[in-house]
Amino acid sequence: MALDMEGMMKELRETYASGKTKSYEWRISQLRALLKIADHHDKEITEALRCDLNKPELESFVYEIASMKSSCQLALKQLKRWMKPEKAKTSLTTFPSSGQIVSEPLGVVLVISAWNFPFLLSLDPVIGAITAGNVVVLKPSEIAPATSALLSKLLGEYMDTSAVKVVEGAVDETTALLEQKWDKIFFTGNGKVGRIVLTAAVKHLTPVALELGGKSPVVVDKNINLKVAARRIIAGKWGCNNGQACVSPDYMITTKDYASQLLDVLRSELETFYGKDPLKSEDLSRIVNSNHFLRLTNLLDDEKVSGKIVHGGQRDKTNLKIAPTILLDVPQDSLIMNEEIFGPLLPILTVNKIEDSIDVINAREKPLAAYLFTNDKRIKEEFIRNVSTGGLLVNDTILHVAEHSLPFGGVGESGMGAYHGKFSFDAFSHKKAVLQRSFAGDVPARYPPYTPGKLRFLKALLNGDVVGLIRALIGCPTRLEKEKKSSIRKSKSPLGNPSGQPKQSFGPHGHCYRIQKLMR
Repeated sequence: MALDMEGMMKELRETYASGKTKSYEWRISQLRALLKIADHHDKEITEALRCDLNKPELESFVYEIASMKSSCQLALKQLKRWMKPEKAKTSLTTFPSSGQIVSEPLGVVLVISAWNFPFLLSLDPVIGAITAGNVVVLKPSEIAPATSALLSKLLGEYMDTSAVKVVEGAVDETTALLEQKWDKIFFTGNGKVGRIVLTAAVKHLTPVALELGGKSPVVVDKNINLKVAARRIIAGKWGCNNGQACVSPDYMITTKDYASQLLDVLRSELETFYGKDPLKSEDLSRIVNSNHFLRLTNLLDDEKVSGKIVHGGQRDKTNLKIAPTILLDVPQDSLIMNEEIFGPLLPILTVNKIEDSIDVINAREKPLAAYLFTNDKRIKEEFIRNVSTGGLLVNDTILHVAEHSLPFGGVGESGMGAYHGKFSFDAFSHKKAVLQRSFAGDVPARYPPYTPGKLRFLKALLNGDVVGLIRALIGCPTRLEKEKKSSIRKSKSPLGNPSGQPKQSFGPHGHCYRIQKLMR
């Protein structure tokens, strides 16, 4: 059935104009509905993820269902506080006044999600859009069709469909959506499609959040607990959708004299986790489709790296599986080092000293994540200070995305904008500046006709010159004005005033009169 895009947009605009999505009660009701979906349909969600990616049940629960529920529960707990206007301190310039920052919804927003975590990456941004009071259209990825169909079904049953809609489809449907005028577009995916989204948004000056990816490095220093480090690297690489994650470690850097020791421990732990024949392991996700399988095998078959495989490399084309694969000392100009891998392949680069890893990382585009394993405080500080990345984690991998108190997003080629926790609420809100004043305390000096006294007063006020402000109020001339008056007096005969000093009085030329004149 053809999608009535015009009719859908008209209904969404009318819903938003009615104001119902702005209420606290509506937002809470929709968040509770999302929680019911996760609680009552976890088996269906797990099965859809198994169908799309052969994702293990544990990963489906931890990384998708539980993560989504955590976002919902936090929003339910904190929403009233997030919605409350923030007080803003005002200055002497606007005295007397009060200021506040009011969060208001943007309006009608579009969320385009990714296939690798198709449940979480669809609903996490939707949670942000709802908490901020928007109406929202979700476009799930067609590359995960089972999850896409399930999301369409469940959101249709549980959500307010006049304000929350799901549009399924592929390129044609996405193109049609991007032709519409939105108040924000939130996209998760690769940089190529991200550029298409950004180009479409320019037509309507639509703000965009792009959650992209990149080559996220993991740097391993010596004198660490190598077994724990290896297990955490494996968990973030192969234990997280078999490397098909935007924050998955993409390549590793260690010193030449430490590489063999690190490699031995990685081999041992990989065998412990996935057995001697990892292609038969039920704890590894499959490659999402044949196109991505071919792309990954082409990276392995590149003549520059085919002889660099030191662990793994087995493939099962029928079941779209590739074993955890480690490559050592691959050339920097190889294919595998010049695109995001997004799969179970892990190249290791070696350097003379661990500090050299910073130059290796900074020679590339800014990554979405960077990981460092070290006990050296100086190395930690240098890494944090000099490596620009969306997020940085020391002595573990990927866990920073689970902290709602930290923003999740990229920088440069790895994306723009951030979300998670209150950052999701902020991502879909406009921060409206509100200044309130009474009719008291009006300052005539701001109005014409402009005089030297008014200028003197406003200069002192806006420069924060308290002494100058007092002098302006009581009519004391500045040094330049004194010199000017003095030169005028010298050019005239001091008849009637031999001393040449101005008379001080409270008459027409005295202090009180000057203040009154200035304030008129």
